[in-house]
Amino acid sequence: MKLKPSVQITLIIVAGLILLTLITIFTIKSFISSSKDSLQVNGQSTIKVIPDLITLSYNVETKGNTSKEAEDSNTKIVNDLIYQVVQLGFDKEDLKTENFNIYPEYNWQSGEQELIGYKAVHSLKIELTIDEMSKAGELIDAGTNAGTGISYINFELSPELEQEYKSKSIKLAAQDAKIKAEAMAEGFDKKVGKLVSVSLSEGNYYSPWRMYDSMESGGSVAIAKEAVANVQPSEKEITAYVSAVYKLK
Repeated sequence: MKLKPSVQITLIIVAGLILLTLITIFTIKSFISSSKDSLQVNGQSTIKVIPDLITLSYNVETKGNTSKEAEDSNTKIVNDLIYQVVQLGFDKEDLKTENFNIYPEYNWQSGEQELIGYKAVHSLKIELTIDEMSKAGELIDAGTNAGTGISYINFELSPELEQEYKSKSIKLAAQDAKIKAEAMAEGFDKKVGKLVSVSLSEGNYYSPWRMYDSMESGGSVAIAKEAVANVQPSEKEITAYVSAVYKLK
């Protein structure tokens, strides 16, 4: 006997639902079977660090009727800055370019774009150790005398120290996870077995600590000098998170 199309569709839907139910039950059973002898724990560590570097950023902006004129004026100021920094006992190579751009400037009149000149913007930075902090004021003066602005002043970690602290934080978080796993296993009269999986969350590893920002202070050189004279590096926290799954035995 030939079934009506509507009946056929109904039977297909019912069969599909039965198959989906069986797959779900099988999946749940498999999960329970594989996870009932496992233990998942989260480990965390927080360490306190003190920055070992100060980064001072200079900003040089010049304008000209042509791009070359703007660039030449910019180069003159940068060369003057380099000379003054060298006079303070630093090497020329200690000044590093962060960014350099030349772009046209326009004036809009009656809906029309009129080229009025070019602007050259050169950002440079110099790093000094905490022990050299007393020279920060002189470096600010060097920039002022040369005609530069001060963009920001940061407390920072050197790459070597940052990696050391990061590794230490991760190691302590892993140890914390293992201690928790052993304590929980003991509570169930079990022992920690093989490590099944582990994952690492980046956490709050590190970001520079801003001592001075021209955007917040209106570009005041006096505020910048006051900051380096009175602000001392303080402890900051670096945190790492580890998630681990162990077999129980």
